[in-house]
Amino acid sequence: MKRLSLVFFISILLFVSGCGYTTRSLLPSDFKNIRVENFKNDIKITAEQSDQRMYVGYRPGMEIELTKAVIDAFLMDGNLKIARESNADIILTGTLTDFKRDALRYDANNNVEEYRIKLIVNMELENAKTGALVWKESGFAGETTYRTSGSLAKSEASSIRNAIADLARRIVERTVEAW
Repeated sequence: MKRLSLVFFISILLFVSGCGYTTRSLLPSDFKNIRVENFKNDIKITAEQSDQRMYVGYRPGMEIELTKAVIDAFLMDGNLKIARESNADIILTGTLTDFKRDALRYDANNNVEEYRIKLIVNMELENAKTGALVWKESGFAGETTYRTSGSLAKSEASSIRNAIADLARRIVERTVEAW
């Protein structure tokens, strides 16, 4: 009976102690406010097609939607507050560098049934007080897939919104969790 009580007590102790996972930010404690600068759009829409890249995509205003989505994602996360430049502890700047739409699946008649949309950004996080670079990422991506037919079909516009939301979520994770 004592052995069973000891096993039970140790099990409860291990359960309560957890595995070390936390939902708090891994950023330094003096970073409480963030300024998200408007993303810039640097997609080369005049680039020539090649064997590797037949489709150069561009959607006007995508950088504005991305900026809004990143701000909304920080608000939802709650670890950092959105601030004006004068009150910010850190400043996030980014450039939208590419929009890719790749065919993933074809039907028997060689029509595309599924696409992958990928948005790629370069970004920097800067300490607003010292001007020091906290981190820099190039080629950071968010993506989604969508089908063009069948019961799971989606429009390209809604899929672009999903890719933007995925990218925004990843940007917040990169900032807050410091991975």
